[in-house]
Amino acid sequence: MLAVVICAIALSLAYPVREYVAQRQQIDELVAQQQMMQAQLKNLTAQRDQLYDPAYIEQLAGEKLQMCYPDARCYVIENGQSVIGAPARSQPGPAPWYSKLWHSVQQANESPAK
Repeated sequence: MLAVVICAIALSLAYPVREYVAQRQQIDELVAQQQMMQAQLKNLTAQRDQLYDPAYIEQLAGEKLQMCYPDARCYVIENGQSVIGAPARSQPGPAPWYSKLWHSVQQANESPAK
């Protein structure tokens, strides 16, 4: 009889203990996720503060966009050779497809019919 009572108590406690362990594991995962998000927030806040700094903006414009002040002398390295002066303007790309299509339609209309 005592064994039956002990088994009943053990079975009645098994489910709550299992739920407790699962919830503790979930809490640990959420805490780790929260810490990761706080670190990411800290990095993004530092990046935002850096982007508000005019000196950093000028540095980025010079490095990434090859921009310089109008009266400044810029040095640009192209194909391993230094080019002095303002950076060259980018060449316009090929005409878009719809422009080519329209041009061919116009040429077809202009050619004499035989």
